[in-house]
Amino acid sequence: MIARQAIVNVDKDVIGYELFNRSRAPAEHTAATDVILLFTAMTHAGREDLVGTKLLFVNSTHESLAGGHLELLNPEKVVLEVEPLGHVAATEAVARLPILRGLRERGFKLSFNHTVLESAYATWLPLADFIKLDLTVLRPEQLAVLVNYAARHSKAQLIATKVETPQQFDLLKSIGVSLFQGYWFSRPAVVETKLLAPNQASIIQLINLLRRQASTDEIEEVLKKDAGLAFNLMRLINSAGFGTAREITSFRQAVMIMGLKKLFRWAALLLTASKYGNTSASIGHTAVIRGRLMELLALEFMSEEEAEQAFVVGIFSLLDAMLSIPMQDALQLINIPTAVRDALLKHEGIFGELLQLAEACESSDDLAFDHSASVLQLTSQQINWAHLQALAWCDQITQ
Repeated sequence: MIARQAIVNVDKDVIGYELFNRSRAPAEHTAATDVILLFTAMTHAGREDLVGTKLLFVNSTHESLAGGHLELLNPEKVVLEVEPLGHVAATEAVARLPILRGLRERGFKLSFNHTVLESAYATWLPLADFIKLDLTVLRPEQLAVLVNYAARHSKAQLIATKVETPQQFDLLKSIGVSLFQGYWFSRPAVVETKLLAPNQASIIQLINLLRRQASTDEIEEVLKKDAGLAFNLMRLINSAGFGTAREITSFRQAVMIMGLKKLFRWAALLLTASKYGNTSASIGHTAVIRGRLMELLALEFMSEEEAEQAFVVGIFSLLDAMLSIPMQDALQLINIPTAVRDALLKHEGIFGELLQLAEACESSDDLAFDHSASVLQLTSQQINWAHLQALAWCDQITQ
């Protein structure tokens, strides 16, 4: 279970959120759980209610800090919370220093707990952007000493955590602390992590294509044949966490902008996270067929770019079933053009008519089929041939 809790400044403006795995004890926090946290950070980073212009603090293990999946994040948005080393600090702190420096050089901010003020972590202290003071383990008389030491020996901002009373707040404010976190300000809220799990065979196929630097056409085809891959890529590429300057509306654009190296990292991350999904394979299969059918029919009277939007409508038309939430809520998770949104929510416009035709093909609804075919000026032969091509195209991935 992923949870988040606000970090506020002295006048209670939210400056960021901490994202953490609520269902696991600290001893169970592994590099694998960090991958899920980071994936959640990326896919939620475009939502104003979660991050928007705010910072995102992500719990991390030292193993995950060395992972290539961090390349997928926009460093300006993310604060990596670095865990202490315990009894091995004196010997390991210097050894871990190059990784921490590298993260700072790439633009990530680093957060530590109060132990970073100990002599064993002297090499880490200049890297600290934030230092957390846990009120459950620090006595009131220790706080002023630590605040004074941190002010003299670092440039870090101090965050008082586990603040539960106005008296604690007043004390910390009086000694110069300006950032706070705790039940007195807000309680942790569950973040609904709606991840679509792609078919593992599709992910492996994508990884193999990327390793041999396949063409954009080959990579795009694999993406378009798996609804989970399509959804997750479009959600990531348009998120604030990824940091693109303009909205990306096609898979070809996404592949070209993201680049093979980042695509490879992303695919590896999805392969790790895929076991957490619970989407029925048949729903995704239907969505892919629907998207390809709509694309082929659109090509009869539209440009290739417009037909790509028809494919997007088709493959995302079952998002509500895939995620078990209303379509209106599902569409809050991705950035899509207005025409695509109107088609998905209201079956409006030319894309909405194509969607109704695709649905009629699946349900054998002759009246709806005839109506949509007439509006789109498509013959039964054109539609049936396109449907057969869509079925064959989708089945190729399992061969």
